[in-house]
Amino acid sequence: MTADHHGNPGAGGSVASEETGARNLGRRVVSALVLAPVALGAAYLGGWAFTLVSLVAAAAILREWASLATHRPDPRVVAPGLFALGLAAVLAGLGETPIAIAITLSGAILAGLALGAWPQRDRPAMPPLWGAGGVIYAGILLLSAVLLRNDPDFGLRALLFLFTAVWATDILAYFVGRAIGGPLLWPRLSPNKTWAGALGGLVGGVAATVAVAYASGGPRAAVAGTLALILSIAAQAGDLLESAVKRRFGVKDTSNLIPGHGGMMDRLDGFLVAAVAAVLIGILRQGLAAPARGLLVW
Repeated sequence: MTADHHGNPGAGGSVASEETGARNLGRRVVSALVLAPVALGAAYLGGWAFTLVSLVAAAAILREWASLATHRPDPRVVAPGLFALGLAAVLAGLGETPIAIAITLSGAILAGLALGAWPQRDRPAMPPLWGAGGVIYAGILLLSAVLLRNDPDFGLRALLFLFTAVWATDILAYFVGRAIGGPLLWPRLSPNKTWAGALGGLVGGVAATVAVAYASGGPRAAVAGTLALILSIAAQAGDLLESAVKRRFGVKDTSNLIPGHGGMMDRLDGFLVAAVAAVLIGILRQGLAAPARGLLVW
């Protein structure tokens, strides 16, 4: 018998499970102590520094996605994808968002066509649509983050608001799930996530985000709480979406890049979907020119 992700050891396996859980927690803490300052520092600097960090993260996600079916990076996806992401990053940094979106979609189409036109017998097949989806998935992370940060007045605050919602949700879901356990949230997608963890993450994410909004002069509590609720749900949906992708290709982690977390996809799955939700809310209220303002100013 083994322990699940939230620390529910089976009979006879509690000591080994607790030791494994403690080691995993230690790796997660160390990784967070490295990655969080990088993310916060890049967000504070903004401009091309933040665009570059976002591009590196998107490139890592693309590489991991291109390895899912074949277990090594597929150049038919990586080559057009990286070219498109690099060009899109430059265009997004210059404020040319519509063109950056078009370039990303073009890269996705090229990746799909390459997979269909040049099958390789020495590796498992990746369906063209899945390959194209990897470029779009990585591009969504890149463009959402850069689009939010580009606002000189509200970009940093919007990112801090988003970071708080996602990180607090993730941390509280992990610890509440380990402490309480109980019924699984969606066993077919993820054998480790519990309802207790999901609700704990939701409550913690909302509470922490409202507190940060209050301290930073953000939207009033009712608005901040509603936004945090949406972003927290989106973050957990992103986690489940990535679990479904991994299950589709029969892998546990997308890579071993980050100790205790797996790959960049594993670390940024919730942030990616929450960032999309934040950008869409902002765009609906203020348009492509000021999504950060649209998110925070009510």
